[in-house]
Amino acid sequence: MPSAAPTKPAEFVGTAEDDLATFPNDVKSVLGFALFQAQIGGRHRRAKPLRGHKEFKGASVLEIVDDFDGDTYRAVYTVRFAGVVYVLHAFQKKSKSGIETPKSEIDIVKARLARAKEHYDENYAGGEKLSN
Repeated sequence: MPSAAPTKPAEFVGTAEDDLATFPNDVKSVLGFALFQAQIGGRHRRAKPLRGHKEFKGASVLEIVDDFDGDTYRAVYTVRFAGVVYVLHAFQKKSKSGIETPKSEIDIVKARLARAKEHYDENYAGGEKLSN
């Protein structure tokens, strides 16, 4: 019997976990499942590469979008670092004009991506999590 795919840990950066916890249950279910798929090496159908800055080129920083009751919710995560999924940001999109992610949200993602790299270097570099 084949063994289950190993699950990568999910690390939340900044207020991402608390922000995600405030979302409606239906949204949390969709976003949570999408993040779980990332943890087992997959990609949810609603996960798309984040656009808006040169640092996000490629498919290593992704955004999951879910609409609920007329509102749009987003979670941004990265699979850039081997063996771990970093959840960088979770927010409700306030702007009603266009689908573009607001610059203020992109700035948060950029700062948290840098923090994720620091965390990864301190805790995961070398292939194993170091004890804290």
